[in-house]
Amino acid sequence: MKRVVVLLSGGLDSATVLALCRAENYAAYALSFRYGQRHEREIAAATRIAESLGATEHRIAEIDLRLFGGSALTADMEVPKARSEEEMAAGVPITYVPARNTIFLSYALAWAEVLGATDIFLGVNAVDYSGYPDCRPEFIRAFEQLANLATRAGVEGARFEIHAPLLALSKAQIIQRGSELGVDFSLTHSCYDPTPEGRACGACDSCQLRREGFREAGLEDPIRYAR
Repeated sequence: MKRVVVLLSGGLDSATVLALCRAENYAAYALSFRYGQRHEREIAAATRIAESLGATEHRIAEIDLRLFGGSALTADMEVPKARSEEEMAAGVPITYVPARNTIFLSYALAWAEVLGATDIFLGVNAVDYSGYPDCRPEFIRAFEQLANLATRAGVEGARFEIHAPLLALSKAQIIQRGSELGVDFSLTHSCYDPTPEGRACGACDSCQLRREGFREAGLEDPIRYAR
């Protein structure tokens, strides 16, 4: 089986990507991060998803981006709630974590090189991407070029590829695809600011995109919301 590394956050996008890799019969090595995020419940979700979808191995990297802060997810800032589509589309939101995907992909690249894998998968998409600059196709192409310049494997002739199979899909299309692949969305976690009991807030940008995606897909969202 061909080995691939899959970035697995615990959300519905990365769960769908893992399901896609398993459908292609890849040996999927899932990588998650405990990085000081306020929504750390996503780690437990990632663990459940990795087990449910049959990841070959699941590792959790321990880093602490609270050292730098600069985001509502890693610092003492309020998570925006109940924003309109226009507000969400206007600029980079405060929930952007500085250089997060660059850091995550760097870890994935290191593990891929050790595994002898040349393919890395992640669940970013450029349609419902909430304004994050590190979810754009330009970023994916640039990191792929870096990967082939900055590694011994790349210098010695291996060709790394960064795959973002959901890049051009809407949230509704992602949900439909995941459903077709048998993803149990009740295992996933998307909320940026869950209640102490673990319920999704229902009002942050991520919750709104998720809820609208299920509505457009004509499917019921199986998770519980605080409101």
